[in-house]
Amino acid sequence: MRQKIVAGNWKMNKNVAETKSLIADLKAQTKTSSARVIITPSFVSLTTAVEAVAGSGVEVAAQNMSQHDSGAYTGEISAAMLKDAGVKIVLLGHSERRAYYGETDALLVEKVNKALAEGIEVIFCFGEELEDRKGGKHFDVVASQVSNALFHLKADAFKNIILAYEPVWAIGTGETATADQAQEMHAFIRKTLADKYSADLAESVSILYGGSCKPTNAEEIFSKVDVDGGLIGGASLKAEDFFGIINAR
Repeated sequence: MRQKIVAGNWKMNKNVAETKSLIADLKAQTKTSSARVIITPSFVSLTTAVEAVAGSGVEVAAQNMSQHDSGAYTGEISAAMLKDAGVKIVLLGHSERRAYYGETDALLVEKVNKALAEGIEVIFCFGEELEDRKGGKHFDVVASQVSNALFHLKADAFKNIILAYEPVWAIGTGETATADQAQEMHAFIRKTLADKYSADLAESVSILYGGSCKPTNAEEIFSKVDVDGGLIGGASLKAEDFFGIINAR
């Protein structure tokens, strides 16, 4: 049975002191949770976060990672640097990286390959924009993003991949896909995996929902059979809200 996963994407928020404070609150509240809880602080707070979560069960992920090992790549962070900081999970393919920084499927192939080769687990993000959904292209867009970036991999690689479906039109807009819309897309993603690999593999891969998930709607969304948790943005910046989502059944 797939474990429920709730990952908080902090984006460009929280300095070192605020990171320590939020983690202290989370540690106090997540002691009895059966969910897998992951947080993604900024790069400057990663080492602090790794030290702060020690012994709590909360895990730390990076928000991005270079495809290069080292060299003249100003502003980039390598897989080796993440591991040296104690980070073993990375978020790749987020819609903001695609939209603002021009990350393509081809680039994400390189990043995914590098992360997996270095033993770093990947939370891989994808999802359609509003015009795609209105145009009835949302299934095609999602299938393309998943297949282009991941379907070169052998089946065994998926034990180190978490998928995160994020309808771009529902990120930071206050809009949220209905629970039925989320289930419809998650079921489609799982079938796409089954068609390429096998039903067993498809059933083993966790698929998170990301898109304005809040304590008030998390329970309904998470109740769907193919939704295995959430990739949470703004609501992960407040311990009470994040804990409410973590505890949603």
